[in-house]
Amino acid sequence: MSDVRVTTRTLCIDLPFAKLNQRCRFAKVVVMSERSTEQIRELLDSLYRVDSRRILATLIRLLGDFDLAEEAMHEAFAAALSLWPARGVPDNPRPWLISTARFKAIDTLRRRAKFDASQDELVRYLESQSSSAESFNEKNGLEDSLEDDRLRLIFTCCHPSLPPEARVALTLREVCGLTTEEIAKAFLTTPRTLAQRIVRAKAKIRDTPIPYEVPATQELPERLDAVLQVIYLVFNEGYSAAAGAEVTRAELTSEAIRLGRLLAELQPKQEIEPEVVGLLSLMLLQESRRAARTSPTGELILLENQDRSLWNREQIAEGAALLEKALKSRRFGPYTLQAAIAVVHAEAESVAATDWRQIVALYDRLLRIQPSPVVQLNRAVAIAMRDGPEVGLAQIDAVLEQGELANYYLAHSAQADMYRRLGRTAEARSSYQKALALTQQEPERQFLQERIRQLK
Repeated sequence: MSDVRVTTRTLCIDLPFAKLNQRCRFAKVVVMSERSTEQIRELLDSLYRVDSRRILATLIRLLGDFDLAEEAMHEAFAAALSLWPARGVPDNPRPWLISTARFKAIDTLRRRAKFDASQDELVRYLESQSSSAESFNEKNGLEDSLEDDRLRLIFTCCHPSLPPEARVALTLREVCGLTTEEIAKAFLTTPRTLAQRIVRAKAKIRDTPIPYEVPATQELPERLDAVLQVIYLVFNEGYSAAAGAEVTRAELTSEAIRLGRLLAELQPKQEIEPEVVGLLSLMLLQESRRAARTSPTGELILLENQDRSLWNREQIAEGAALLEKALKSRRFGPYTLQAAIAVVHAEAESVAATDWRQIVALYDRLLRIQPSPVVQLNRAVAIAMRDGPEVGLAQIDAVLEQGELANYYLAHSAQADMYRRLGRTAEARSSYQKALALTQQEPERQFLQERIRQLK
């Protein structure tokens, strides 16, 4: 997750065309225009992008069915697009969408009940909840209760009765909204394999059934590793998007940090798990560099060229304090070690002033407790920064020869950078071209294309 280039809300609704009547549950549109429907479409797009996974998590809790909840949520968004231009935008759109989706689900179940009598009981149960839920909504209680639903759902998806690979895949897809292609890329596997894991996991949750709840304190340890891995991978996707027009996805990094804070709050203060604190530290330290990682026009900026005055010093200070707490426990693991690497970068005035010897030593320790080709690749680049590109190239070549990173574009990009620094232009161009063929993120592609152009 290093920026060495080597490997690794609140929603504000602004409707200028509408005058809002705050005394009513729905905002009243006083001035209509041809732009109204389009502006509401943009608002709903924003709501979907920012809040759809929270809404889905709550609907899964209310309905107890992944697929029914997702279908009902999409119907609610469609209903909003149809109704809001005429009726106005609700003062609280998210509870409106949840309530509407629940009624859509009840309608769906009624239709099913005509052919399947077993659905009758569920329909009656959901109908009995509706009147009390409406009163609850009016007091904004639902809005307050939403915040923990995604954490509940993550623990459900990470239940120990599910296979480890299915836990992470299901959570990333259903809770966080990543596509199967994005998850497959993170796991270096195929979308078809990931889709099959997700289908089997959902069936297991439904048929067992697995409870929708945050586990009791004594049950947390056996569930924690999978949850931490999920939050880590969500952050990674936000920190460096697998595909698309943007380097980062701020909604994912902020959501991962929010979930990390919720998880830390769950821990007993006297027995807090160091890796929970270590992961939160790591995410804050990495997120602190986001503003400096791209130009105003979206081009990628490498660590060595970043304006460090743009780094968020409050996040760095909080991350460093959390790291110190985790290190004091002397029971830390890979997230805390990665945070320690990140804090060395954060405290250095420049790339040249960075303590690369310490970073290599930290990677050595990380490799002992979590051996992986990606960690080896990061370590190889740190060695190149410490000992020179020729030594680093030998290390990177050795990692690539293992074969596991053959389709990992950052490995070929790192190799190309070593060739470039050594003046081996033809080999550098070839490695950059391999990296270019493997990446789907547009700023990365533009960066690699520019490097290739410079070598001609």
